[in-house]
This record gives sequence, structure tokens and C-alpha cells, in this order.
Amino acid sequence: MWIQPIQLQKQSELMKQYRQQAHEVLDKFHYNPFESSDYQQRCEEINERSYQRERLAEHLRFVNEQWGASDDTLANIERLKQPNSVVVVGGQQAGLLTGPLYTIHKIVSILVMAREQEAALGVPVIPIFWIAGEDHDYEEINHVYMPQSPRMKKFRIMQKQLTKASISEVEMDYDHVITWLDRLFAQMKETSYTTEVYQFIKEKLDQSNSFVDFFAKLTTALFAEKGLVLLDAHHPQLRTMESDYFKQMIHHQSEISKGVAEALNESSRQGYVINLDVDIQDGHLFYHHNGDRILLVRNQDGLWEGKNGECSFTLEEMLDIAEHEPSKLSNNVVTRPLMQDLLLPTLAFVGGPGEIAYWSVLKPAFESVGVQMPPVVPRKSITLLDRKSEKCLNRHMIDVEKAISFGVAEQKNQWIAMQSYPPIEQLSDEVKKAIERAHRPLKEKAKEIQADLGQLAEKNLFHLFRDVEFLQERMESALQEKYRSELEMFDTLDVIVNPEDGLQERMWNILPWMNEYGLELPNRLCEQSFDVHDSHYVVYL
Repeated sequence: MWIQPIQLQKQSELMKQYRQQAHEVLDKFHYNPFESSDYQQRCEEINERSYQRERLAEHLRFVNEQWGASDDTLANIERLKQPNSVVVVGGQQAGLLTGPLYTIHKIVSILVMAREQEAALGVPVIPIFWIAGEDHDYEEINHVYMPQSPRMKKFRIMQKQLTKASISEVEMDYDHVITWLDRLFAQMKETSYTTEVYQFIKEKLDQSNSFVDFFAKLTTALFAEKGLVLLDAHHPQLRTMESDYFKQMIHHQSEISKGVAEALNESSRQGYVINLDVDIQDGHLFYHHNGDRILLVRNQDGLWEGKNGECSFTLEEMLDIAEHEPSKLSNNVVTRPLMQDLLLPTLAFVGGPGEIAYWSVLKPAFESVGVQMPPVVPRKSITLLDRKSEKCLNRHMIDVEKAISFGVAEQKNQWIAMQSYPPIEQLSDEVKKAIERAHRPLKEKAKEIQADLGQLAEKNLFHLFRDVEFLQERMESALQEKYRSELEMFDTLDVIVNPEDGLQERMWNILPWMNEYGLELPNRLCEQSFDVHDSHYVVYL
């Protein structure tokens, strides 16, 4: 395995300027994640704050032991009790088989950064992955995509989910999931690793009751040697620790909502596209009622109510819920970063491009509760490249950077055109020009004799052209049939490096790669050295 840094051709303007450390973007954050001195400064800020370290460690030990935590993970949890310890954190929903590859890349980023910062700062740095168990978008986690050239095919489990319950509360239907898993393996090629990978996954599935359990047990086992600590953001036990933090958010709702809305408007005026919908009445909290997660707003009378009128609470009632029933509350995209920072001694947050975009408008929210936003670090963006694809790129002299950014459809068309000399299309055009020249005297004479004969001559020329085009199409079709295997190689390459005109990490799952290279692949990625300044890496396997 070796890695090659490349520059993505398709990046949002905000991400491009963030990596370039443009002042107009860095001003939206409290720290510069590309400056090593800022991490020492962040440590000093953390030392001035207080955290529930003992209770947090006790809870993390309890849940991680249930998920099969290794001794390295349990040791890291114990180190969290040390007053100078800090954490590197990032998170994602509990996707099936860990979800899209970018989830694995995010975990790798957290582990690599924690290792490097511990060496640089000389303090314990704990890697924590925040499972967004409070999310309720079941349609986002109930499937994986698998390659079926020339496209990616969605494999969805058949289990239905009719309520908007948080994913942590959704029980898995084992029969549906095992049927789905068998379908995945049935369409993959058999390798020397297939049986081991299948048994590994099935064992974790057999031990799981919920989608969060399944995700956590798989992830724990895959990174057992790295000391990764997992946290389910919607665990009832964790909610009891968050009671006072919910109260802060309730008290400061007005400043949070107004500040974020103004920051978003300012970013829009600057031309940055941020996928976030906020309003000054947004409560930025959810209330859990009868299996549904209800988004709260604060009306003109100061009442907290469901966005569609499902419930209504006074300020005092909201504070009482936060005090005595905090498990009935959860965060939205705006307040989740606040909760994360108040709960954990966060040295840095690792996020993807979309997360960094919406974090860029959260500075006022952090300031509203009297804290600073941690350094926000771009996660590693990676394309895995197998040997066969690498050889194909080299044989056709295709630049890997362009292939990842734009695909190889253009190179495919150029290659098939070159298999005929002169190219069929060029020959066809020359024949049509020759026909037109030879036909011109006949057409002009027809017009002289009678007007409708001139029109007939035009139609005659059109039909002659159509006959040539028909022959051209048949010749091109025959050429494609003759070189079908080579063209299919281009299609396969496109599915690997630029599936559905996007990055591999957004479509592919880790399963086919572990089937080809073994269960140790995620750990091998952690052993690489990445530079935070590089926008993307190609990993040659």
C-alpha cells in the first residue's frame, strides 16, 4: 500500500478557501486547524473549563464493554479521567456495514490525528467516534451501494420503519438483515477472504439488537487495536449528563438562533453555499413523543411548540423536562456541536465538507453559551485503487486526478474512436460532403425545372445523408462489439474512481474492499501519514 496526494478539481468555494486559509473563511472559526500552535492554545482553554470526566468515563466503559471493547479502548477511556486529557472527535450515523466509505475515512482521520497530537502536545489524546443515534432518517442508513458495472446498485433491507423514531430506538429485524446480507455476498466474487469476512459480519449481527449495536460492534472489532472509543449520542444514560447543557441551550435559544441566522445570511452574501435552513424562531432541539422526534420552535409568545403544533411547553416546562426527563430531548444540526463540546474536552472536531460548511456559521452559537468552537479539521478524503484499475489508468495514460474528478467517459470515447483510422465519424462526414458536392448540380437543375422538384431534391439529399449515418451507426456498433471487453474495463474503472459522477467514498461501502484485501484493510489505512493540507489521497492497494 502506498498513498499519493492529489488536488480535487471539484471542491466548494468555501472548502477551497478554508484549505488556503483565506481570512474571510478563517474568521468564521475560533481556531486555525492548519496551525500547530492553535492546538496548544486550545489545550489551555480546555484546562480552564470543567467536565464530568468520572461520570463520562464510567458511561463510556459501560457501553463500550457491551460492544466488545478491546483493552486498548478501555485504557483510553481510563485516561479520559486525567485532568489534562483531551479528545479528537467526529461522528456519523449508524450506517449498515459502517455505511459509505467516508465513515471509515473519518474514523481513520480521528485515529491518525489523535496519535499525532498526542506526540506533539505530550498529553493524552483520546480518539472518540460519536454515533449520531438520535438521527431519525432511516432511509439514509437502510442500504448500501455495490458495484454492478456500469453503475452502482442500491441494496436496501426490506424492514419498514413507519415512525420518526431515533435510530438508537429502532430494533433490527434479524431475518430481513440476514437475508439482505446473504444477497450482498451472493453477488460478490469469491476470494480467499470471503468466508472470513462473512463470518465476522454475521457474528456481530447475531450479537446485535439495534442498528446502533450492529454498527458499534463492527466498528469496535475492525479498529480493536487502535483504542477507538465509541459514543452513542442518544443513549439514555448519556442524556442524564447533558441535563445542564440542555438548560443552557434553552436559556440561550434566542441568541443561538439569531446569531446563526445572521451568520448564514452573511455567508450567503459572500457567495458561499451552505446546506442549512435556519430561522430565528428555531428551538434547535427535538422533543421525543410517542415514538416520534418533534422539531421545536419558539413562538412569539415565548412558548416552545412542535413545528406542526404537535406539542407546546412554557419555558419553565422545558427547563423541567431538561432537569427530570432529558432523554426526551435531543439536538439538531445546530446544537449537536455545542453538546459535543460541552460534554467532551474537545481538542479538535473532524468533519467532512458538508459539516465544515455548516460549522462555519456556528461561531455565534458557541459564543452564546460562553465557549469557543474547537479547531474544525477536514477529514481525510480517499479513493481506494486496486491493482487492475491502476494498470488500466497507466495503459491508457489517464491522469488519476482527472479520472477521480471527472471520470473516464471522455477517454473511453476517444479510445474507441481511435480504433478506426481514419475515424468512422470523420469518414462519414467526408462522404456526406462529397455527396453534397456531387448532388448540388442535380438539385439546382431540379429547382430550375420546377419548384416542387427542388424540394424533392432536398428530401433526396436528406435520405442520402440518413443512409450514410445508418451505415456509420452500424459500423460504430460493430466496433464497440469487437472491443466490448476493453470498453467494459473503462466502465468498471469509472464505477471505481467516479461512481455516479462523484467521489468513491460517497457511494462505495468497505465490504467489497475487505472481500478483496481482508479485514485488516481499515487498520492498514491508519498506519499511513496524511497531511491536513492535502484535499484528497489515492491509496494504491
